[in-house]
Amino acid sequence: MSAMFDLSDLQGNILRGYTRKPYVRYLILEVADRIAARRWLAAAISGRDHDVPQITTGDWGKARPDTCFNIGLTYEGLRALGTPTASLEMFPNEFIEGMTARAIKLGDVGQSAPETWPSPFDEPGRIHLIATIYAEKIEQLDHVQQRALDRNALRLLGMREGYNFNGDFVHFGYRDNIMQPRFEGVHDPERHADGQPMAPLGTVLLGHKTNLEGLLWRVPQPAELGHNGTFNAFRVLRQDVVGFENYLDQAASDLLKHTQVDEVLPPGAETKICQVLSIKSPSRHAALREVVAANLCGRWRDGTPLALSADLPDPGVDQARFDYDHNSRCPYGAHIRRCNPRGGQIVQRVANNSRRLVRRGVPYGPAYDPATPNGDQPERGLLGNFIGASLGAQFEAMSCDWLNLGLQDPRITGSNDPITGTNDPATSWFDLPLKSGGTIRLRGFPEFVSTRGGAYTFLPSLSAIRYLGSLTT
Repeated sequence: MSAMFDLSDLQGNILRGYTRKPYVRYLILEVADRIAARRWLAAAISGRDHDVPQITTGDWGKARPDTCFNIGLTYEGLRALGTPTASLEMFPNEFIEGMTARAIKLGDVGQSAPETWPSPFDEPGRIHLIATIYAEKIEQLDHVQQRALDRNALRLLGMREGYNFNGDFVHFGYRDNIMQPRFEGVHDPERHADGQPMAPLGTVLLGHKTNLEGLLWRVPQPAELGHNGTFNAFRVLRQDVVGFENYLDQAASDLLKHTQVDEVLPPGAETKICQVLSIKSPSRHAALREVVAANLCGRWRDGTPLALSADLPDPGVDQARFDYDHNSRCPYGAHIRRCNPRGGQIVQRVANNSRRLVRRGVPYGPAYDPATPNGDQPERGLLGNFIGASLGAQFEAMSCDWLNLGLQDPRITGSNDPITGTNDPATSWFDLPLKSGGTIRLRGFPEFVSTRGGAYTFLPSLSAIRYLGSLTT
């Protein structure tokens, strides 16, 4: 462990997740009074002034906190607090420009374009701070929110609220939150070994060694401001569950007519698939829907990775410990393989394990009910956080190069991620692998996930919050 590393100096949602806190609320805030906002920051880490919610650190001691409270600051937020210009200029360009200015690189076009984002994300210059409250009960969210806004230091522009579904399932029906990077020198008994290399602290924290030889990300100065900080891409991602389920229906119907359908689903295998996945109306069509869903994601919807069990979902396998080799049955274009190719061969070989991110996500909106007509559906989706030491080299590179261009492998170059990519039915495609070594090309993917807002934030250390709270300029 680095001599400069101290869990109590980190905000707790960076290296440790709050998976046992089902309710999450994001407060999107503007600095209303610079002096009062500085005092608010100082009070939030004092450990004494409980009129202001106390920032939750990575060191919980012997007891888990009842609620957790963390903050992220945008570039405009740092400016609003009076951060010295020399310090602001040391932050990376993508953070300075902000998420809306990076829209094309992120695939935020068409229905995802910033021009379509609702309030408060339609005025990115006013978004200064995003506070996150994690709690076991809604009443606790309300109580912490009231305390956070009591001093008139911050103005509430809007909020977003989510809830973790039982079993860690998300709206598209997949089990989520299966794995996160493990970090060198950090012992977390709730994080299990997954066969991937331990990530150096510099993957997520400024001022520490990265896995890119000889490369350290620049730390904004003074050191107490930048050291042990990190960046977060906060995203409100709408998910078209009805469209996704309809696509599975159409793909299964098309496959039933295909001459090689028995290579996709051997006769009789539908019984086991439907049984393991608890499908209420088992049939060959229903099983084919699940085969397509599994290949698009790289996991069966119960979490079983195709790399370990391509023919049937297997609840008995270790869902986190696997890799991709030349015999892997996981499609090159599958979502989880695009996001994290692990040790598999890719064109950008140096990028293996270099774009790993800490992912924190919670669904918003009601769970999809298949019995509900396809008419008016409430908005539902994911409130996502993608945390890393470099927005450009990690989050943006993954979003652009891997999810929307497929540059990691020539067999998928020119295609987008089938689930989260910026797809158009006229041009989108995905190759479904067969046991014989061939493929069946699926086409006509619409855009299942669209962006409804977001912001790039800096997650400061406790030392940085103390520094910002003490500014007098």
